[in-house]
Amino acid sequence: MSLCFARPFARRGVNLSGCRSNFHNVFTSTCVRRMATGTRPQFQSREEMYKAKNRTLLMYTSAVIIAAVGVTYAAVPLYRMFCAATGFAGTPNVGTGKFDPERLVPVENARRIKVHFNADRSDQLPWSFKPQQKTISVLPGETSLAFYTAKNDSNKDIIGIATYNVTPDRIAPYFSKVECFCFEEQKLLAGEEVDMPLLFFIDKDVLEDPSCRNVDSVVLSYTFFRARRNKQGMLEPDAEEDVVQKSLGFDEYENAPKVEERRKEK
Repeated sequence: MSLCFARPFARRGVNLSGCRSNFHNVFTSTCVRRMATGTRPQFQSREEMYKAKNRTLLMYTSAVIIAAVGVTYAAVPLYRMFCAATGFAGTPNVGTGKFDPERLVPVENARRIKVHFNADRSDQLPWSFKPQQKTISVLPGETSLAFYTAKNDSNKDIIGIATYNVTPDRIAPYFSKVECFCFEEQKLLAGEEVDMPLLFFIDKDVLEDPSCRNVDSVVLSYTFFRARRNKQGMLEPDAEEDVVQKSLGFDEYENAPKVEERRKEK
């Protein structure tokens, strides 16, 4: 540039220092605009470009792996939350937004619904387990308290865990439990006997469901298993998967295999 333009301008007495300054300002502003508009960064070599791409790929891959592991750990709790929120396959609602005081008022002119209580246990669990009452008749919206009794008949301390379901399935979304002992660690010392409370109600919305008009009795079933810890450190029933699914009322549904079983298939 100095060979082509500097001499003509010099002959005419033009000051080139100002031109250089203006050119520098224009060039700098152009670079800033390109950076602001998100122009791709320039790499000095192909190796640097590949390193940057590999770092980006590694970050995305790590994020996907961490998310997958998190979903695996949360699969069982999320599944139970889904069943409790929707009443899927006879699972009573637990901890939903139906516990407002105005909803816990009995509908006096409604028909009573008889609740039958059932108790089962695994053959591997040396406990005695039974309901203290056979039936309770409740009105929709009426809270009721029931009790089960469990006794450790062995000479060792044992941790148990209970599953539950409600039949018929169509009333399960309206069967809400305020407090219960299901899916929680229940440790009984050798020879210990305890009373386990159950506070529940049948939501008054059951009266507006046409499929529940002829339902006048329901069965609440609990099944106790010996507890074990899985590879994620969570407690689960120590029994075959089909036995556990049957106790939950899922035996007539197609269930996805557990994570451990999918890994074995691979």
